[in-house]
Amino acid sequence: MSYIGNQPTQIAFLTDSFSGDASTTVFTMSVAPANTASVLVAIFGVLQDPSTYSVVGTSLTFSAAPPSGTGNISVRYLGIPASGVTTTAYRTVTEFTATSGQVTFTPPSYTPGFIAVYRNGVMLGSADITATNGTTVTLATGASTGDLITTESFLVSSVLNAIPNIAGSVVSSNIQTGVTLTSPIITGSTPQITIYTSGSGTYTVPTNCRWLQIEMAGGGGGGGGSSAGSSSGGNGGTGGTTTFGSSLLTCVGGSGGQWGGNGTNGGAGGTATIGAGASGLAVTGNVGGSYPGGYNSTNVYTLGGVGGISPLGSVSGGAGANGAGGAGGGSQGTLIVVGTGGGSGGYIKANITSLSSTYAYSIGAGGTAGTAGTSGYVGYAGGSGIIFITAYF
Repeated sequence: MSYIGNQPTQIAFLTDSFSGDASTTVFTMSVAPANTASVLVAIFGVLQDPSTYSVVGTSLTFSAAPPSGTGNISVRYLGIPASGVTTTAYRTVTEFTATSGQVTFTPPSYTPGFIAVYRNGVMLGSADITATNGTTVTLATGASTGDLITTESFLVSSVLNAIPNIAGSVVSSNIQTGVTLTSPIITGSTPQITIYTSGSGTYTVPTNCRWLQIEMAGGGGGGGGSSAGSSSGGNGGTGGTTTFGSSLLTCVGGSGGQWGGNGTNGGAGGTATIGAGASGLAVTGNVGGSYPGGYNSTNVYTLGGVGGISPLGSVSGGAGANGAGGAGGGSQGTLIVVGTGGGSGGYIKANITSLSSTYAYSIGAGGTAGTAGTSGYVGYAGGSGIIFITAYF
């Protein structure tokens, strides 16, 4: 079915059910209706005249006890008073037939300033009455026998705990203790990517960000230099440590490669650690390529050890990309001892779901290249560390 405007919604009337026992006349309802006309009462399905019962608060009182039966009394609420309202605004009219000279009349309790008094249909002015105590009304001049004195009083309604429709009206005291407010998901938001390749600083979490994914690596170790014969080449430098947060994510740089005469092993890979507050994958870096051993023949090229490979960067017989180790120095000629490759930095891919507002970061530098010995070649520098930050909304 089509509708003009919003589709109507339906909800059942609230109903109480009681069992009569031929003696009980008072029953307790689940809510307090505004008055007798706010409920429909039926016994054995027969609608009862409102003159046969009364309603005061949550008490339903019959003038005569209903007969015995299981669930034979039905009370259907036609409306339920709004919660948080101290009184319902209405007027109360009370009529008195005066005696000769009567000056004091007692209407139901009223709020001073919210009552009008009439004598034979004519409203009396403030100089003609005294109505200040909330319980009695006193005429300035006594009434005559048979005068109709009418009081019309008004109860003043007030809504408790209403929040004004103005900016800043909701504060922390309006929020129930223990309730956590979650930022809304921004539908269709594109993740925000930030990349750091050098230096240090502070990353500020974007507004409405729900979680971060961090991918990072430490600096790669530098490759060792080569030299002729027993003449020493230099070892590569160790890569710097990359960090994100305070003791949160740490990728140690890879160790430098060696001159072949100092050892045949490539530089060790850096370690990786994930602290409390993040979860994910932490991988130790790869070891640099080793020294192939022996001396080369005349005019034959011999390559140095390759640098350790990182998930975020690799080498191609030269300087390391981000996080990768540098290659060792090679040779051309006779009696050349080549260098070994530097190790790659530690690697992390982790998620942070309980966010701080900011995080300190520092990028580890790549390890320096090993120097060349006599008639040798320098190694290659390691790749600098790197941090990829993806903010999801």
